[in-house]
Amino acid sequence: MEEFLKKYNTSEEGLSSSEVTKRQNQNGLNELKEKKKKSAVMLFLEQFIDVLIALLIVAAIAAYFVGDVIDSCVILIAVLLNTVIGFIQEYRSEKAIEMLKSVTTSYAVVRRDGQVQKIDAKELTIGDIVILEEGDKIPADLVLIETNRLKVDESNLTGESVPVEKSPKEEAYMDSNVTLGNGVGIVTAIGMDTSIGKIAEVIQEEKGETPLQKKMDKLGKTLSVIAIIVCVFIFIFELFRGIPIVETFLTAVSLAVAAIPEGLPAVLTLTLALGMQQLTKSNAIVRRLLSVETLGSCTVICSDKTGTLTENKMTVRDAFFYNENKSLEINALCNNSTIRDGKTIGDPTDGAVLKYSQDNNYFKEDLQEKFPRVDEIPLDSSRKMMTTIHENGEKYLVLTKGAPEIIIGKCKHIDNNGSVEILDDSVKETLTEKINEMSDNALRVLGIAYKNTENIGDNVENDLIFTGLVGIIDPPKENVDKSIAACKKAGIKVRMITGDHLKTAASIAREIGILTDGKVIDGETLDKLSDEEYFEMVDDIQVYARVKPEQKMRIVETLKQKGEIVSMTGDGVNDAPALKNASIGVAMGSGTDVAKESGDMIIQDDNFETIVTAIREGRKIYDNIKRFVKFQVSTNVGAILTIVGTSIFMLPVPFNPVQLLWINIVMDGPPAQTLGMEGSERNIMTRQPETGDILNKKVLIKIFIAGLVMAIGSIALFSYKLAIGASQKQAMTVAFTLFVMYQLFNAYNSKSNSAKKSTYLYLAIIACFILQVLIVYIPELQIIFRTTSIGLTDWILIFIIAATILVSNRIANKIVVE
Repeated sequence: MEEFLKKYNTSEEGLSSSEVTKRQNQNGLNELKEKKKKSAVMLFLEQFIDVLIALLIVAAIAAYFVGDVIDSCVILIAVLLNTVIGFIQEYRSEKAIEMLKSVTTSYAVVRRDGQVQKIDAKELTIGDIVILEEGDKIPADLVLIETNRLKVDESNLTGESVPVEKSPKEEAYMDSNVTLGNGVGIVTAIGMDTSIGKIAEVIQEEKGETPLQKKMDKLGKTLSVIAIIVCVFIFIFELFRGIPIVETFLTAVSLAVAAIPEGLPAVLTLTLALGMQQLTKSNAIVRRLLSVETLGSCTVICSDKTGTLTENKMTVRDAFFYNENKSLEINALCNNSTIRDGKTIGDPTDGAVLKYSQDNNYFKEDLQEKFPRVDEIPLDSSRKMMTTIHENGEKYLVLTKGAPEIIIGKCKHIDNNGSVEILDDSVKETLTEKINEMSDNALRVLGIAYKNTENIGDNVENDLIFTGLVGIIDPPKENVDKSIAACKKAGIKVRMITGDHLKTAASIAREIGILTDGKVIDGETLDKLSDEEYFEMVDDIQVYARVKPEQKMRIVETLKQKGEIVSMTGDGVNDAPALKNASIGVAMGSGTDVAKESGDMIIQDDNFETIVTAIREGRKIYDNIKRFVKFQVSTNVGAILTIVGTSIFMLPVPFNPVQLLWINIVMDGPPAQTLGMEGSERNIMTRQPETGDILNKKVLIKIFIAGLVMAIGSIALFSYKLAIGASQKQAMTVAFTLFVMYQLFNAYNSKSNSAKKSTYLYLAIIACFILQVLIVYIPELQIIFRTTSIGLTDWILIFIIAATILVSNRIANKIVVE
């Protein structure tokens, strides 16, 4: 104790008032500090800092310049919808630090100026002497100088599933709960320097971009570069042809409109929102819209053990009884826990054996009436056993449970179903084998014994009669092994990260299928590894035990450096930094508010199986995003190649800006939106996660082939109509209608191979076809779109040529395998 008093320049009497003031001026107050938040206005304006959004605004301006105010407004509404939804999602995720502040304690009992005082916890300073009692929440980080049967629940901070027995010289952390005994500690850290303060600092950091954001940003930049290059080329080319500058400008504007998928943000938002809605039905709440897709593309799930993979409820897993009835009776009576309304109150180990007795019809209340308790010798770290003494007629019934080797050492006999026999070496050998077997399975083993006596003096715990052993563990959740097997089948690695014992973690991980041929390391070993050494071996480590919060961060960051898309699951305050910094943080519904506010997704039923459901939904969403992006971009490529081709062949532009907007917004809209509602691919959970670009090289080749087919067909039919003497308006109407039909056939090409029928897609295709017919034949719409009526022969040619996109798609799929 003296070394710590000297180290922190304090005394057993505590700090003086003047010294407290001095240290508070130096170190500040014991409170969590909140970083300055962005204003709501700034958050909203930041939504516009996006390449795709910028392109859409350019398209809206271009549409306005060509006199199409309505289409300009439609584009701006799509922009506004996208930014408002993004703003709402970010604004709602700014509460994690507030939740963390709410869990910290509000008062502390200290010794100052030789007097015991109750003060506001924020007034604590380094060197304060803090007095802890059962039920207290620890108000700062402490080093303990006195303990009396002190047990602390650190599960929120360390992940340890049972309260930890504390001894002098050990640390106690801010926000931990004293579950038993009392103690005295010296404040070693306050505020943001505490363990929980470091967590607060991390969870206030900005969340990085999701994989989908990065992919969409890359796509937007690519489209913008293409649009600028082609527009400049066409503008210069048309000028050299001697075409008036106004007409040249309109052509360039038309091309800009053709190059930009105006409906993309709206369809993306709708698809993600539908995914969120579907996940809510499956007990998964998504807090960030773009996170829906991220889980589907994750390659590694780092899962907390306690409360995520296991029940977070100590349970008797195994028992070895010489006298079952007597053992169950002892478990119920030598016990300080209670069960009310199905919930255990008290020490988890006591609760486990009490419930086991109750499940076997041995009820504590009934037995206490028969054998009233008259005394207790509590569990402590030196004796490692607990004893209760009860009235039994004119005698006393002494009941004991504790560390099995200690209990066996106190016994001379065994109760073999009512027959008291000598506890000889052969029995001890049998018991040792059973204890080792239970311990190898990571069970916490308790020995059980009793005796009847007339005197309860100093030797009351000697000469006991042994009755049996119980093995206790926090068991895995039902079907969690199947969920982990499903993840592996889907190419997703699962890693266990826990604050629990290495042996316990390894046993559970092996049982549920996480630990196969990989390594198990603890936090101490991890600390000894250099960054380079850990980077090389991180792929081989399947289980991490005795891990601290900052180490969880290191694990997540190293996996991300390896190129992994990392999902982190957890429920405690200790999980919050890793949840915040993972590619997607998945918090458990029963977890702390801090964990839930730090995560991107909340699993309401705490079921790992729900994560698998979310992965399936995420993959379906990603597939659908790829589907409609491929469809929309192929439309844009087709329009660009058509306009470029007509310019090269010295032909008029076959589409006017209004028709191009119709193609991009309306024709792409309903089909693209319904492509975002397609069912799951048949191989969705048997393939590797997709981490590449939305449009990889092979997909781009297919898009170019589709665009080229559209351009060749449109230019050919347009040229043919002009060659046979049709008016330019009629030729444009035929080319425009052909291009629309190309899109409808191409939408069919893009549907999934799901067992679910594409009903919505078919309805969208039919609706768009009807709308196109109305545009061609209704006079009022002919004025707006500058179309004219066409004949049956034109329709036959249109359908025959448009059908070539179906043939070309089948050929492309065989030649270019994704």
